[in-house]
Amino acid sequence: MILFLPCSACLQYRRRPLGPMPNEEFEGKDPSTLPVYHSFEGYHRRANEERERRHWWHSFRDFLSTDLVPGGGAEELNIGLPVDRVSRKMQLKARNTIKKANQKNTELQRAHRLHTLELDMDKLEAEYEQTCGPHHIQRIATYYGVYRDLFAGAVFVPRVPMHVNYVSIDDVATPVFRGNVIMPGEAQHAPEVIYDAEDGSLWSLLLTNPDGHLSENEAEYLHWFVGNIPGSRLVDGDTICPYLPPIPPQGTGYHRWIFVLYKQERHVDFFSENRPDPCNDLLHRTFRTIEFYRQFEDVLTPAGLAFCQTKWDESVRRTFHSTLNLLEPVYEYAWPEVYHPKEVKFPHRQPLRYLDRYRTSHEPSYGTH
Repeated sequence: MILFLPCSACLQYRRRPLGPMPNEEFEGKDPSTLPVYHSFEGYHRRANEERERRHWWHSFRDFLSTDLVPGGGAEELNIGLPVDRVSRKMQLKARNTIKKANQKNTELQRAHRLHTLELDMDKLEAEYEQTCGPHHIQRIATYYGVYRDLFAGAVFVPRVPMHVNYVSIDDVATPVFRGNVIMPGEAQHAPEVIYDAEDGSLWSLLLTNPDGHLSENEAEYLHWFVGNIPGSRLVDGDTICPYLPPIPPQGTGYHRWIFVLYKQERHVDFFSENRPDPCNDLLHRTFRTIEFYRQFEDVLTPAGLAFCQTKWDESVRRTFHSTLNLLEPVYEYAWPEVYHPKEVKFPHRQPLRYLDRYRTSHEPSYGTH
């Protein structure tokens, strides 16, 4: 038995083309009646004309151009913290020193043979966060379109490890990793945010949803904003915008829930970004990260990043009704009409049910195929 799995190629085949298909003018014609090229020069000239002509489809070369891909192969703009580069030679020397010490340690060798060797996972995680972890987070965030939708393609490496945990009433922590799914019912209260900061430093923390604005496609909703945080003491910062739980409307799928940590050069007056407390008007929460960053780019530098995904549950309805005092919007995807090629009088090598595509009645044709 052969199973035909549905895929995007099948959907594309059954969708109405946006224009004439390649070589459509030659279909159904006798090859002997078609014009021929009497020389390679004529063929080469016609091929160049077709290559320069604009079509409704895109070639692979088009997808590498600047018109279709943000940045289009150009060097990415790095807006993050500078990195303290360490000599590769010094890194290898330190690793070799540790390796030789471990090879001479008989207790480690014995534990390895007896399968009793235990590793300190906290040390491994700390080492990961200081070495390749930030680059992995950057790659994942690029995959999820975080830099594209928040910073117009500019990127940064999250040098400052940030741990975000939603703690429930039962003291069960739900962490925000890098793209994991957290339901709105688990994020009804502001989370705990932990990061390492020097004494005397100032920070800002923003939480936005770039996928959930109800009226503007390119806008976001600002769900939380705390500025002028001394060190890592979040409770001592200025609450610019109070916390609002996730509100992904029913039928809109998964929404990105993005935390961005900024390092401040000095104390910043966020008077233009102040929201009332409580802020129950979604219009006041309309936000654009790129415009905010352009306004304060001289004093703010993105340093940390954490994000998750969320989708609708029953708590969203309660938030709309009780907190926002709004009717809950519900969406349904309108599937495009199935495209069928033009009916032919003699459908050669087609099954009997071929005629069902063009019948006005929904009664199926009965037969062996």
